[in-house]
Parts: sequence; structure tokens; C-alpha cells
Amino acid sequence: MREQSFQSITFAATDSWKETLAAFYELTKPGITLMVVISTAAGFWLALPKNSHVFLTVDYAILFVLTLLGTALVSAGSCTLNHVIERNHDRAMKRTMDRPIPSGKVRAEHAAISGIALSLLGIVTVTLAHPMTAVLAGLTSFLYLAIYTPLKRKSHLSTLVGGIPGALPPLGGWLTVAGHISMEGVVLFMILFLWQMPHFLSLAWMYRKDYERGGFPMLTVWDESGVLVASNVVVYTVLLVLFSLLLTVLQVTTMLYFIGALVLGVGFLIAGIRFLIRRSATNARTVLLSSYLYLLTLLTLMFIGKA
Repeated sequence: MREQSFQSITFAATDSWKETLAAFYELTKPGITLMVVISTAAGFWLALPKNSHVFLTVDYAILFVLTLLGTALVSAGSCTLNHVIERNHDRAMKRTMDRPIPSGKVRAEHAAISGIALSLLGIVTVTLAHPMTAVLAGLTSFLYLAIYTPLKRKSHLSTLVGGIPGALPPLGGWLTVAGHISMEGVVLFMILFLWQMPHFLSLAWMYRKDYERGGFPMLTVWDESGVLVASNVVVYTVLLVLFSLLLTVLQVTTMLYFIGALVLGVGFLIAGIRFLIRRSATNARTVLLSSYLYLLTLLTLMFIGKA
């Protein structure tokens, strides 16, 4: 009996640790962090010298690992701190009330310590790759936490402001290799910046009532008809397609990428136009899902179609 009791306690403790680790992992917003890492990798890859195998050298391999690892840590830390800052508002929204802190799985002070530790470790790691990339990573975290997060509760313009830190990672990847910010790097920044607009607007339309309850004055909250929201989705998507094609114009990517990016862009635009014609939650979800497919496929094309 004692042995069975001991085993039960051991299994319970193990399950408890697993749940705690899973909760801390959830705080890092794995989906966002993964997208940040992939876009950073794309920027790094596209900045490498043309028609060479330099990426296979030890020096660039080390830079690649340091850049991606550091960026991932900074992103994970920033996302964790975002959870801490928004914990009270998360409790008021159905979509977020089950997050680790509002649900009581993780204490806010423990999450704060974890977020700060991850962010600092990430900055140190990225500094080993390139000091300016570390500055960019620090700026990304600052804009996300100190500017975007509080602005979400004051103005619908927060979506535009939030697009800046969300678009800096690929520029960081480019900067690590190139050593400076160039037109090509700016185009990468603009692609990620513009992509976020239809992505977040469609999400905000789907959960507009939730955002209203949470006290977030999103564009989707006060634009009840959704005409302005959907129009923005279409306009930003058109600009996104144009900027995506510039990578080939600047001879960063091949015609394979150009054709693929054009086809993807047209498909994404069609989803946006359908949402403009009929502003339903179903069409908004189609735009949201299309945005994921678009970005993942476009980033893949960047790797395949590098000039």
C-alpha cells in the first residue's frame, strides 16, 4: 500500500511539473515565436552572397544559430511579459481567459521573472552574432511591450504600431549577414509589416465583441458595418503583393519566386475581396487562414527562389 501511495504521489508530481512546463511554454506564444524565427531565417538566407556555398561554412553556420536562437529567446521573453501586462484584460475576454496567468496555472511574478530572463539571455545571444542585430532585437521588444501593448487599450492605430516590431525580425536576419540596412532589407520589413494588417484585422473582426468586452478600441469595434475594415484588408493586401514582387526586381530572388508570389498574392487578394463583398465571420476566417498559408508559402519560396 505504501509503495502504491508513493507511486501515486510521484506520478502526480510528474504530471504537475508537466502541466507547469506546458503553461510556461504557452506563455511564449509558440506560434508567433516560430513565425518570428522562420522570417528571421529567411532574411538571413536572402542576405547571403549570391551563387555561393558560403552558408555551409562554419562561421556563417554559427551566426545562423546564434541569430535564430537569440531571436527566439527575445520573442519568447517578450510574449511572456505581454501575458503579464495584459493579464487583467485577458480575464475579461472569452478568447484569452484560459491563458496560463488568468487561469491560475502560472503566477504573474513567476511569469515576469521568466520573461525577463528569456529576453536578457536572447539579447546576449544575438549580440554574439552582431551588435546591431541585438539593438534591433531590443528595439523590437521595447516597441512591443512599452508602446504597442498599452496603446491597444487607447487607439485602433495600435494595429499599425504593432506591425513595426512584428516586421523587424527578417530585417534583423538580413542585418546579421549584410552588416547594414539596405533597400532589400527594408522590402523584407515591409512584406511582414503589410502582411500583419489583413491578418490581424480579420482576426479582430471575428472577435470584435470579445475585444469590446476587454476594453480594446479596435477598428473592428467602432466600424460596425465592417466596410472600412474590409477595405483596409484589400488595400494592404494589394500593397503586400506589390512589395513581395520587389524582391525579384531587386534581384534578390528568381522568377520562380516572382511567379509563385504573384499567384499567392492573387489568391490572398480574392479572399480579401470576398470579405469586402460579404463581411461575415466565415469570410473573415478565410482571410485569416489564407494569411497563414500565404506567409508560410511565401517564406518557403524565398528559400527556394533565392537568386
